[in-house]
Amino acid sequence: MKLKKELGLFDVFSISTGAMFSSGFFLLPGLASQHSGPSVILAYFLAGVLIMPAMFSIAEISTALPRAGGTYFFLDRSLGPLMGTIGGIGKYFALSLKTAFALVGIGAYTSIFWDIPIKETAIIFALVFTLINIFGARKSSGIQKIFVIVLLVIIGLFIADGLGNLFMGDQTSLRFHKNEFVPFFAGGFDGLMFTTGFVFVSYLGLTQIASVAEEIKNPERNIPLGMALSLMVIMLIYVLGVFVMVAVIGTESIASDLSPVASAATYLFQWLPARAGLYMIVVAAIFAFASTGNAGMLSTSRYPLAMGRDKLFSQKFTSISRFGTPVPAILLTAGIIVVFILVLSEEGIVKLASTFQLFIFMVINFSVIVFRNSKIASYDPGYYSPLYPYMQIFGIISSIALMFYMGWAPVAFTLCTIVFAFLWYRFFVRSKVKREGAIFHWFALLGKYQHDELESEFMTIIREKGLRQEDPFNQTIVRAQVNFVNNTISYREIINQVAVSLSKELNIESHIIETEFLKTGPIDLSLAVPEVSLHYAKFRDIDHPKLHIVLSEKGINKPMENVDLEFGNSINVFFFMVNAEEKPKQQLRMLSGILDIAERDHFIKDILLLKDKRKIIEYLLHNKQYITFELLRNTNSGIFINKKLMDISLPSDVLVVFIERGTDTFAPKGKTILKENDILTIIGETGSVNTLYDRFIFEDDQGL
Repeated sequence: MKLKKELGLFDVFSISTGAMFSSGFFLLPGLASQHSGPSVILAYFLAGVLIMPAMFSIAEISTALPRAGGTYFFLDRSLGPLMGTIGGIGKYFALSLKTAFALVGIGAYTSIFWDIPIKETAIIFALVFTLINIFGARKSSGIQKIFVIVLLVIIGLFIADGLGNLFMGDQTSLRFHKNEFVPFFAGGFDGLMFTTGFVFVSYLGLTQIASVAEEIKNPERNIPLGMALSLMVIMLIYVLGVFVMVAVIGTESIASDLSPVASAATYLFQWLPARAGLYMIVVAAIFAFASTGNAGMLSTSRYPLAMGRDKLFSQKFTSISRFGTPVPAILLTAGIIVVFILVLSEEGIVKLASTFQLFIFMVINFSVIVFRNSKIASYDPGYYSPLYPYMQIFGIISSIALMFYMGWAPVAFTLCTIVFAFLWYRFFVRSKVKREGAIFHWFALLGKYQHDELESEFMTIIREKGLRQEDPFNQTIVRAQVNFVNNTISYREIINQVAVSLSKELNIESHIIETEFLKTGPIDLSLAVPEVSLHYAKFRDIDHPKLHIVLSEKGINKPMENVDLEFGNSINVFFFMVNAEEKPKQQLRMLSGILDIAERDHFIKDILLLKDKRKIIEYLLHNKQYITFELLRNTNSGIFINKKLMDISLPSDVLVVFIERGTDTFAPKGKTILKENDILTIIGETGSVNTLYDRFIFEDDQGL
């Protein structure tokens, strides 16, 4: 069962932004400044810059493969199940630790004013977020948006009040002195680089959105845009917010302060009643930790789901509830987080999580290089990383450098996690999994072997994503040639006749077209539909895709050698499509669109009942983006009669694709004069088509 697509652009922004708040802003500035002094401000900026290659890489892969599991799924499909197991288990533990740490942060900040146990409070919130996630990603993301809005408002006030007082207010009351920033590089270059790696964990939430990519509407737009907006906002908040903390509290004081935002708030917000500013910051901190905890629970729980689908975990974790959420995976994640809260201390978690994440980002950047070089036609991102491959190479080198600066203990932790994941793969997974990653397709180009099922899986994903707005699918269907044949004609004769017809349209020799169609004659299981035969070809300089449809009421026998199918070889509907060689991925999307039509219930029966081309086209485009109406006097459409097409008033996002005049059907030009009884075929955006329907069909039917 697939997860519901419920998350929009603001949901993406909220989940990503919410996952980056909490410790990065409310806790880490003090700890980080111990190693770098005032240059901790620059460290936050550098960390944001250095995560960009991983952000671009994850955005590209997410739009190509929007699947639950995020990093695990990407590594598995690019580098194979061994690396997928290593990345999946490691990232799962890292995110669980980060989520546990955020929940502990809730307890820590609430304990400032209320005498309540920290860990018990954290466990209560873990249970609350478990219930929220069980009842749906939409509800979870709705809570997330509230958290993020409250956070942005309060932190915005904190930064604005701090900067206003520092540069325009009474500086002496805030203990602001220029020498707080001198020397700026107190820890030297090594201290700056260590701190950059240390605060890297602050940005890890940016990429958590990849693990819920399967639940995002229009992922090709919303994922990269949401991540980019989130990173810009968070970088601005971190840099300006830490600047205010250093300036207000002072270099020496912040280094020993575990709640620097609260300490700074005691000097700010003088326009509010006593301690009101401090209370407001504590509320913001609780919302921040809660936001990270909720986003962490949402995204982390998708790892067992994805790994269960691929038999790396028990398949029990693939179960989807009636609420559209993976309840077993959520409960497992909640249990692990509670264990972490109970048995682990907070010290060192940030450093360990950052180091392993740097390793993950290194291989994610490499994965984009693998996917691009694999030449898999069905790898079809809606967004491509800029500056490829230099962006990815920079990301790999910078990740290795930061890992080196983090020290041996975190590196040893990363190696131990890798060894554990390898043993898990070796003894539990290897015998159950036979697939390989895209890297084997790269090897195939070097004379090695590849895993063909990967292309079929990517084709399935293309079909689930559907057509893009710019794909000329509707126009191609409208312009399709439709022919009816009897059962005395052979399969080869049908192909020959279509090839001859297309030869005249394309100015390409018919035997070349026929040869290309015969290459796609054998059944491709990812393109197989009972009683339907799909043929396709690609040629250079095709200005618009061409489609021929052939219908046979009694069926035509199609030779199928060495193909084991549950259905027979009698074909009633043939589709022949020709696309531009320069746009192979567009061809795959349009073929998937035809398959979606052919898989409708009772498709063969319904389409064979139609004997009129216009009705067949209307049936194929039964999606409210298509309309036909006749120009008749004494109706609303009568105003178009005897006018040039360029002079009639139609919405800007619709197109008159052809006109049926008597027995002739033709594509009109701007100077075409419309005549009475002309039948206009129009395609366009749903809203405008509905408007035309109301005006020229519904109202006329009502006699208005």
